[in-house]
Amino acid sequence: MTWLRAILAAGLSVLMPGAGHVLVRDWLRAAAFAGLFLTASALFLPIDQLTAAGPMTSVDQALEQATVMAENTDPMAQFLLSFIALFAAIDATFRALGYSSGGDTDADGQTCPECGKEIDDDLEFCHWCTTRLEPVEPEAETNDA
Repeated sequence: MTWLRAILAAGLSVLMPGAGHVLVRDWLRAAAFAGLFLTASALFLPIDQLTAAGPMTSVDQALEQATVMAENTDPMAQFLLSFIALFAAIDATFRALGYSSGGDTDADGQTCPECGKEIDDDLEFCHWCTTRLEPVEPEAETNDA
């Protein structure tokens, strides 16, 4: 199931960077990748030529607009947008497989076995990824007399 989730996260991130992170509930990274991709698209894609072509009402018009975009877009801009999408897909895949960003490995309390983030000891589920947790039983004290 984890591999299926990772493949789905990668596929969604290829279609729209940030969408794979939404699947794994990593909201900050989703917003960052989507914002980066949309900003780069607004800066580098020939929007004026696409808007002059008119609305897409058929498949032929959509293919025509895709051809216009491919012909009039700088190769460096195509590389940049592809790189952002590829990096988002790789990052979403690793996040879906359970690899954390590596910054919060020194957690003082209990951590979630699924996402690895620190959780409250009183809860029966992880408030980050909603994984149900097994209750922690207090260790029996030994009386050495």
